[in-house]
Amino acid sequence: MSRYKYTSVQQNEVPHRNTLIYPAIPEHSEDIYVISTVGDRLDILASNFYGDSSLWWIIAAANTELRRDTLTVSPGVQVRIPYSKLEVITKITEENNQR
Repeated sequence: MSRYKYTSVQQNEVPHRNTLIYPAIPEHSEDIYVISTVGDRLDILASNFYGDSSLWWIIAAANTELRRDTLTVSPGVQVRIPYSKLEVITKITEENNQR
């Protein structure tokens, strides 16, 4: 599922999508925390926990301290996996539809 699904298309001279706004993802008592190991990537974690590697951006949005220019996670980093992907998708949809 593409994260850009939640942005609108602007029809100017050249159609383009708005910049995606990521809402703050509050911690939930059922969030999962993992310590990354060598070779961990956000897309692999999303596949393991959500069954869909394209949802890597949910994990990235929940872990603002991670680098934004790579899917790779350094070994030894605590990574929060938000419990409810549906809740995050709902929040991002609402945030981006209000613009």
